[in-house]
Amino acid sequence: MVNSKDILGPMRVPFLILTPACVLLGIAAAVRSGAHINPLQVILVLIGALCTHISVNAFNEYNDYRSGLDSRTQRTPFSGGSGTLPAKPGMVMPALVIALASLLIIILVGIYFTLQRGLGLLPLGILGILVIVTYTPWLTHNPVLCLIAPGLGFGPLMVMGTYFALTGQYSSTALLASLVPFFLVSNLLLLNQFPDVDADKTVGRRHYPILIGRHLSSLIFGIFLVLTYVVILAGVLLSILPVGSLLGLATLILAVPLLKGSIRYADDSRQLIPFMAKNVLVNLLTPVLVAVGLFIH
Repeated sequence: MVNSKDILGPMRVPFLILTPACVLLGIAAAVRSGAHINPLQVILVLIGALCTHISVNAFNEYNDYRSGLDSRTQRTPFSGGSGTLPAKPGMVMPALVIALASLLIIILVGIYFTLQRGLGLLPLGILGILVIVTYTPWLTHNPVLCLIAPGLGFGPLMVMGTYFALTGQYSSTALLASLVPFFLVSNLLLLNQFPDVDADKTVGRRHYPILIGRHLSSLIFGIFLVLTYVVILAGVLLSILPVGSLLGLATLILAVPLLKGSIRYADDSRQLIPFMAKNVLVNLLTPVLVAVGLFIH
């Protein structure tokens, strides 16, 4: 019998908290622009963004189960899926329905804002849908696309999409702010791939931990982590982001040990788990703190 826990499993509800953090960045940039913000449209943007995250999660759960990957993966609290479908095979088709229903909601929300704000939103919407549908079956088989697709989705697409939906235009502030989650979320998925290397190989995935190994991939992780903070500093120095955005640098207290741990324990999945947790915190707190800085200045 299907219960609410089974339904929520493929959505990966505990991980959906990342979405409001990224949407908040777009809202903050829109408020800073001086645009009139409609609270109902903010709610609609958040619904569309959450459905985006739910859809890609449910598609991933469905495809991973169908490919046999779930039966080969050693799950951690941060990787390997929810475990719902291996435990409840009867949830396979409901998971696909969740993915498709969420995708339909995204399309309807996109149509609404395109009619309200203009065709300028269309390129982001189309690219976003392509990323959702192709991520697991195709993008994970190309190391470059697999690396940047998550960051693209939660960074430029979500942040600038939010900004355009609320203002009807684009801005350098929203673009630069969107690079913070671009680097962080790309890193989030990159580090989460470390424990899955052996299992992912069996289904033809070709991400960097498979292609060049975990240790060299941890150096890519380090570069992206450093670039996150470079973006914030550069944005303030160029007067694109307000001085208050430097609040985002507060997460360096987590990022420094995170970087050291990701390099030291790249090949030890058990020891890596606490640093995967720190990675999640950096992903959540940094965009929120940058958003606070945009709100107060």
